[in-house]
Amino acid sequence: MATKKFKCELCGYIHEGDKAPASCPKCGAGADAFTEIVEAGAEAPAKKKGLDTGSNVYTIVYASVMVIIVAFLLAFVSSVLKPAQEANVENDTKGQILTSLNIDIKADGFNVAKEFENVKDMLWNGTELVPYDGKFLSAYGSAIKAGELHVFVAEVGGETKYVLPVTGRGLWGGLWGYIALNADKKTVFGTYFYHTSETAGLGARIGERWFQEQFNGKPLFAGDDTQNIALSVVKAGASKAETEVDGVTGATLTSDGVSAMVKDGLTAYISFINN
Repeated sequence: MATKKFKCELCGYIHEGDKAPASCPKCGAGADAFTEIVEAGAEAPAKKKGLDTGSNVYTIVYASVMVIIVAFLLAFVSSVLKPAQEANVENDTKGQILTSLNIDIKADGFNVAKEFENVKDMLWNGTELVPYDGKFLSAYGSAIKAGELHVFVAEVGGETKYVLPVTGRGLWGGLWGYIALNADKKTVFGTYFYHTSETAGLGARIGERWFQEQFNGKPLFAGDDTQNIALSVVKAGASKAETEVDGVTGATLTSDGVSAMVKDGLTAYISFINN
């Protein structure tokens, strides 16, 4: 027995049944064109309870809540991992400094943190070295520009060595390194160089030990001129002077970047070197 009536709002056709028809037999309109006719005094059809998961409001609210939750989780994980990440970066930087001192940090059982306890982090104030008591730095570009000149002092084989951080620019990105000087501060004891984005197999080879070890024993100056750094990197196979080092084949711009970094970096420490 029919209990409800539905009216097609397009053509006025009245349908009797438990629900609206799939289509209007008169005009062909779909079921959504029908509305239920409520007789006077009859109760209006009860509204659907609960959330309308198909509405735009629900979608926006749901997406917003999910974004907030994910952002919170990422921030939480980042804060939890930050101390470990900073410790790893610090340990890596210390390893680079030790490598410039020709110490094999990859040897079995080698402990970078323990070995670095024998290295003193000092500051050159223009007249003397003074202890640095701030937070250990993992990058020195900004410090050098601000006139904060770090000098790492170590004893290797019973002799004093001084490690100077240097920074520069390669073909695609930043360069950095550490130059260890002998006690006379006029000759190189060892170096370490690396990069952020130089080309693999070409410019990236400045991070290989064969390139870095070319600097060992090289003088900083040419003759008696101790005001101008003569140590430089030239085209591969073209080194002739005692102060010249062969660059990387096929990576002229990166090699030039290292040369500029060495000259500019050591020039920043010229008063320390000549003191």
